[in-house]
Amino acid sequence: MENKQAIVMSGIRPTGFLHLGNYFGAVRNYVRMQEEYSCYFMVADWHSLTTHPDTATLKDHVKRVLAENIASGLDPEKVALYCQSHVPETAELYLYLNMMAYKGELEKTVSFKEKVRLQPDNVNAGLLTYPVLQTADIILHRASYVPVGKDQEQHLEMARTFANRFNHRYGEIFPEPYAFNFGEELVKVPSLDGAGKMSKSENQLATLYLADDDELIRKKVMKAKTDSGPTEPNSPKPDYIENIFLLMRLVSEKEVIAKFEADYNGCTIRYGDMKKQLAEDMVRFISPIRAKATDIKNDHKYLQDVMEKGAAKARKSAQVTLALVREAMGLNYY
Repeated sequence: MENKQAIVMSGIRPTGFLHLGNYFGAVRNYVRMQEEYSCYFMVADWHSLTTHPDTATLKDHVKRVLAENIASGLDPEKVALYCQSHVPETAELYLYLNMMAYKGELEKTVSFKEKVRLQPDNVNAGLLTYPVLQTADIILHRASYVPVGKDQEQHLEMARTFANRFNHRYGEIFPEPYAFNFGEELVKVPSLDGAGKMSKSENQLATLYLADDDELIRKKVMKAKTDSGPTEPNSPKPDYIENIFLLMRLVSEKEVIAKFEADYNGCTIRYGDMKKQLAEDMVRFISPIRAKATDIKNDHKYLQDVMEKGAAKARKSAQVTLALVREAMGLNYY
């Protein structure tokens, strides 16, 4: 295992509610990383302005995402958990990197093309330079490891490009950042309708959120797609049935899973019973996280303290980096 000094950095967008996919795909790994690495976890409020310019709900979203991550096990004493906008050094580094980012390469990014398609009336400069700001977030702490999903790998490639371009032009300041998932395959949590994975925005009835109440969890699980059951012993499972077993493997006891596997292979499975069991196990798993997140979100003094401490840790690291950057660029005039 790497030593505690290896630096990990990741950003969390304050849009939508955290769901089971976020928990098993990202947050659970963050919780493990905090024991082994020097971690900077940032709530990306500036990033959200590129697609959500209306800030009326932003404060509430930021508090909720902080509360849900802490309730899931992130310890603000062990990591720097901070808001992007509380670290102004990010903006300075972003400015310098923009001088080295070319319009042509930014226009080619998959995410930019997708956003242009989705919001043709709001193609702002922030949207175009999103990968530059993301690079600034990462290299501000001279992080080597970035836990990201497949959809962010192109941005990470660009972060390496910009870091190397800076190093080539001004001297070796930044390590190359690499994708990092704690040596394990990331868990992709399937949606309850069997179509793709759980999502913050798409098909909310097929996604289990950490904020869902017990009855809503039960209702969503009971609506999961099933069929009339296998007709031959040891039949292969259709995707949507495999999905229910996968969800069960995340939250249920081994003996429970083994029982339903045996029932399936013996053609005696009752999907209604299986979904009832899964629903209760999901309630048992989600409900303490939800309760804890609600308590944290309502404790304004505590959250303010978390944000201030996190910003102080992040700014301490950022100021060291910016001093090196200005020196390397020759911007120290006295």
